This record gives sequence, structure tokens and C-alpha cells, in this order.
Amino acid sequence: MIHLKRLVAIVLVSAAISGRAAEAPATPLTAPALEHAYRVTDRLLSGGQPVGDAAFAELARLGVKTIVSVDGTKPDVAAARKHGLRYVHLPIGYDGVPAERIAEFARAAALPDGQIFVHCHHGKHRGPAAVAVMCAATSGWSPARAEAWLRQAGTADEYAGLYRSVREFQPPSAAALARVGELPEVAKTPALVDAMVALDECFDLLKAAQKSGWKATPANAATLLWEQLRELARTDDTAHRPADYRARLVEAEKAADMLRVGLRATPSDSATLDAAFQQAGQSCAACHKSYRNEKKPVEP
Repeated sequence: MIHLKRLVAIVLVSAAISGRAAEAPATPLTAPALEHAYRVTDRLLSGGQPVGDAAFAELARLGVKTIVSVDGTKPDVAAARKHGLRYVHLPIGYDGVPAERIAEFARAAALPDGQIFVHCHHGKHRGPAAVAVMCAATSGWSPARAEAWLRQAGTADEYAGLYRSVREFQPPSAAALARVGELPEVAKTPALVDAMVALDECFDLLKAAQKSGWKATPANAATLLWEQLRELARTDDTAHRPADYRARLVEAEKAADMLRVGLRATPSDSATLDAAFQQAGQSCAACHKSYRNEKKPVEP
């Protein structure tokens, strides 16, 4: 375990020399098994979630010893261990980096052994924001340098909270660093986060099916999407959400049902399937814009 005094020194000294940080852009990596992979600093790599043996083998080949996941989905710890890698799980949302995470990210970035690979789902939004915060905390990145990295990584403007986190970055205090406990291998996540992860997985499967002209539709993917939306609508969390949130959820559920029914028809109609899938995606995207990308209070 890294000594606390050494960690504080790394963070505070790095913050003091922010103006001397290198301004070179990140370097895209040739790593076919990894999505949106970049080498950002000598020690920090960024990309999408490693999936399958080839991805973890690629990370080991690159000299990675620690994987930091900021995604809600639970890490594949067993696959990582097979290749001598450790996981640190510090999930964040699309609405920004919480203050308590900044100190944890600083500690993770200061782990002493080998390269560190940071990932979210696709490696374009939350992961790059976490990397930017790590570099601001331990490598002296200015807000302008951090924002330039988000642009290079493809972080969408709609995630205003992620951009705000790097523009308004404040280094963690010695007290905040002292409060950091053992970094978790698998974090406990709220039920809503788990539900969103499951929905994302269904959308990914259905996007691939749409690209094939709906000829390679995974069994039950549309049904699972519909059921998960229905279950989400029944939760206590949803009951306390604003009316607009609940209405968007109903719209997405109806569209998923249309898609489910359409896929069971013989023969299926591609135009109808496309329209239903588009409506489900638009309803979810509109809800994300209002309630996921920016924090909104729940009703008492």
C-alpha cells in the first residue's frame, strides 16, 4: 500500500507545478482488442471496457498492472487476475466526478506498480474525464489541457458535468486523501445503476442487430429490454422521480414492446423495427439529457 505521506507529497507537489505539465496530445494505441485506446501519459492509458481474453492479454502486453473501471458494470476480476492484473472499481456517473472520487482517483493514479488503464463502457466519456482528473491531481494538468484531452477522446458536449469537473478541478486536500480507504476491487452500486447497465447491454445487442438488417437478432434481446424498462418503472426510485422522467420511461417501454412484437412477426418489417428502436433510443436519450447528464433532484 502506498504510504499516505508519499501520496500527499505526490499530489500537492504535482498541483504546484501545473504550469510545467507537458502539452503533447495523447497517442492512439494500435490495440485491436481494445476500444478507443490511448496512451495519455507515461503511466496512464485510457479506453473502453476490456472484454474477452484477448483484451486482457493486450493490456498485459502493454505493461498494465492495474485496471481502474469507472463504469457501473461489475469488473471481470477473474479474467484480469488470469493475466496478472488487478482491478480498482470507482464508478462515476455522466453528470460529473463527485468530490470524494477525486481523492480516490489521485490515490489510484499514484499506485506504484506498472501502467494503469482507465476505462468506462466505450472509453469516450466517463473514462476520459476520470483520466483528466487523475492527471490534474498528480501530473499538473491545467483545466485547458484536461479539456483538450476530453475533446481528443470524443467526449460529447452534452455531458456538461464531465466538462465542468475538469474546468473547475480543485486538488484534493491532505485531509481528503487521508480519508481514502482501501480501493475496492468491486464496488457496491445502487440498483438504478445496475438497471442502466443492463439496459445499455440490451441496446448494444440491438444496435448490432439493426446493422445486420435485423437478420442476426439475439434471442430475447428486445423482450429483455422491454421487461427491464417495465421493472424500472415499478421501482420506488422511479415513483419519486418527476413526471417527465416517468413519461419518458413509459414511452421507451411502449417502443420496446413494439420492437418485441415486430421481431416476432413473420415476416418482420425492417422499417417498423427501425422506427420502434429509434423511438426507444430517443426516449432514453431525452431522459438521459435531463436526468443522467446533469443532476436533478428526486421528489420528496
